[in-house]
Amino acid sequence: MDRLYTAEATATGARTGHVASSDGRLDVQLSRPAEMAGDGGPGTNPEQLFAAGFAACFHSAMRFSLEPLGLSRSALEGSSVTAQVHFLRGEPGDFGLAVDLTGHLPQLDEEQARALMERTHTVCPYSRATMGNVEVGLHVAPAT
Repeated sequence: MDRLYTAEATATGARTGHVASSDGRLDVQLSRPAEMAGDGGPGTNPEQLFAAGFAACFHSAMRFSLEPLGLSRSALEGSSVTAQVHFLRGEPGDFGLAVDLTGHLPQLDEEQARALMERTHTVCPYSRATMGNVEVGLHVAPAT
């Protein structure tokens, strides 16, 4: 594969420090959540940043999964993807992540929405990068 783009960010101060991208577009303070014995400060955390990236990438990758399923671009009107990233702890020093992705796909019935989520999971770069390393649950939000 050819490299199309490289993102670069530098973190200082671990989970209670700061992270910034080399182009200055991302520049945020980090705080440890109270659930992880932190102060619950106003900053973001690595899990939120990962959830944002995964949700955006997965939602974007959906457009490449439409045609093989016989769906048009209009199937994505009003849609969104929510990512929940769970920080896991086992034995001392044993940490991991799990992810739940929920597709909000109001233009599709449940069967079509599930098929789209499953197909997208095979093409999304985040899905491919985590495959075999991170448990990812795929869900469809109930129609409202």
